[in-house]
Amino acid sequence: MKKLFVIALAALATLTASAQQIGRVNFQELVMLMPEMDAAREVIAASQKEAEETYSAMVEEYQGKMSQYQQKQATWTAAIRESKERELYDIQNRIQEFQNNISQELQQQQAQLMAPINEKATKAVNEIAKNKGITILFDATQALYFDESKVVDITTDARKALGIADGRTLEALQAELQAQAAAAQQ
Repeated sequence: MKKLFVIALAALATLTASAQQIGRVNFQELVMLMPEMDAAREVIAASQKEAEETYSAMVEEYQGKMSQYQQKQATWTAAIRESKERELYDIQNRIQEFQNNISQELQQQQAQLMAPINEKATKAVNEIAKNKGITILFDATQALYFDESKVVDITTDARKALGIADGRTLEALQAELQAQAAAAQQ
């Protein structure tokens, strides 16, 4: 009797394990291709451009004043020279402070823009997985091995739920972003 109970328990465990659906999704692809991500990229790019312009103006100001200092320092009195050195020192400090602050601000802005995008993608993926009866869902980019025949890929369903155009791919996005960067440099 005890042997029969162990066999029945093992059979039940096997049935339970095989009844579980395992799924996968390419979460990074979903996030990168979401329409909301395009808008976030535009905001981030505009902020970065503005930061670069501000930084360049500050450096240009410093270089102009440094050039003037180097040309005229011999003719200035000690008080004027000291005042100009203090001014150069202050500008250097402002540039350094700007670099530190803008880097943090840009990271915070990106995190704020990404949070609702990630949340929306996560919600859609979880809902689809639940509706398909998936009990375990892996990110396709981090799985070392999986048997295609035994895994449900919900990436296509999630793409539809998130409003990602059918023909849009990461490769097309990469080409699009490279073209925009090339156009911005001209």
